[in-house]
Amino acid sequence: MTDSAQSHRLVDRFGRVVNYLRVSITDRCDFRCVYCMAEDMVFLPRSQILSLEEIHFICQAFVELGVSKIRITGGEPLVRNGALDLLQQLGRIPGLNELVMTSNGSKLATMARDLRAAGVKRINISLDTLDPVKFKVLTRTGDLENVLKGINAAREAEFERIKINAVVLKGRNHLEVCDLVQFAVDRGIDISFIEEMPLGVVDKHDRAEAYYPSHLIRQDLLQRFDLQAIADKTGGPSDYFRVVGSDSRVGFISPHSANFCASCNRVRLTAEGRLLLCLGNEHSIDLKAVVRQHPGDMAALKQAIIDAMQIKPEKHEFNIHEQPVILRHMSVTGG
Repeated sequence: MTDSAQSHRLVDRFGRVVNYLRVSITDRCDFRCVYCMAEDMVFLPRSQILSLEEIHFICQAFVELGVSKIRITGGEPLVRNGALDLLQQLGRIPGLNELVMTSNGSKLATMARDLRAAGVKRINISLDTLDPVKFKVLTRTGDLENVLKGINAAREAEFERIKINAVVLKGRNHLEVCDLVQFAVDRGIDISFIEEMPLGVVDKHDRAEAYYPSHLIRQDLLQRFDLQAIADKTGGPSDYFRVVGSDSRVGFISPHSANFCASCNRVRLTAEGRLLLCLGNEHSIDLKAVVRQHPGDMAALKQAIIDAMQIKPEKHEFNIHEQPVILRHMSVTGG
């Protein structure tokens, strides 16, 4: 850790140390997943999103302030021109221990090896169903076979770990959780099940009706698998279990049924340059304004980031039974 990072660790009002930054490099995606966005999305104009150079500058500031892990997200990050060049530059920032990424898998068949060579250590891939018809319904535009090829390419590229992320929706894919775990076990990869988060207004999808909590998923899995609780942590909110007899881990991300805010160590940089202090609240500052009003001024940027820690809220207030208070979609926030 640099001297700067040691003297200016990012600590909020509740004593939580922030050492993990999630960065959305685009709000655009080649899928239109029903729980993530509306079918007819209007995306941000290019002038409103951070340039790749601005993203690199901001990430450098965070690392110098003690952040050791950066996750690149979208939308789908690989649809942005120059994404690979950015990842290569981020991978060379001194003091960054983990450069990781979340993807929908659509571009991995051709890009997995280059991503690994760029320094991406681990990758999370969204996969909610193994049924090609359901996959098309859930993603509206996606091709399951292409994503499966991407997962195979990621395995061949030898990332340190690969994890499947599955958002579980009652009546849509909740009966597939055992098949998804078996898919992961057969390939020696991990999987996390995620309770849907009420971000943005979505059409043709009732979130309260589709809610399927983590404890029910565990009950379903225990009919087929022996799960052993483990203390593994990857800097995120998952509670992990080992699938006995395999190297695969099953994680549960439970924003509704098991609030994880007390151990929150992360903040998010949105595609438009807002530093979002909490996924489930609107507490934020405009880092795009800082870097454009003070170009090249690292000291001003660092001070803005340090000051922002004082508005990081104690917890989110998700309510699956109400219209979302948070109107931004997950694609803008960064998955």
